[in-house]
Amino acid sequence: MIEAAVAWLFSVFAISKIGLTAVFVVSFVSATLLPLGSEPAVFAMIKANPDLFWLTILVATAGNTLGGMLNYFIGYEAKQTFAKERNSRWFAWLERHGAKTMLLAWLPLIGDPICALGGWLKLPALPCLLYMAIGKFLRYVAMTYLLLSVPEGFWHRIAGWLA
Repeated sequence: MIEAAVAWLFSVFAISKIGLTAVFVVSFVSATLLPLGSEPAVFAMIKANPDLFWLTILVATAGNTLGGMLNYFIGYEAKQTFAKERNSRWFAWLERHGAKTMLLAWLPLIGDPICALGGWLKLPALPCLLYMAIGKFLRYVAMTYLLLSVPEGFWHRIAGWLA
């Protein structure tokens, strides 16, 4: 049953054919302002190839961080769009805490805008990149560890529902 669910997930993300490239692309796209989660692709890749755990985590981190930096550079160039929001609490918070706020770039809903606003404020790119990568790396390790600790019986029930 779990094999059927993993095969279905692989077909959706073409992981069986593309592997780490698919993990990178899905992770990159999910870090942009488009609503997509990369955790299922990362989990499926690791579940099918446990020996690629750290390589998959690093590839996903790289893709997600580069997607976050794309948001950063979009924000860097978008001064006119955000000019009216300049006095909001988000800007004050980002200015006060600086590049360290990029540790929160992994958060759903607010992580991507934080990256864009960091670019708009012209926070230093290299520290933003490093903090962003650290936060995203820790998220992938934690999420994958939690998903791998779920009993196999649960995944068999999910596979039964999908079949």
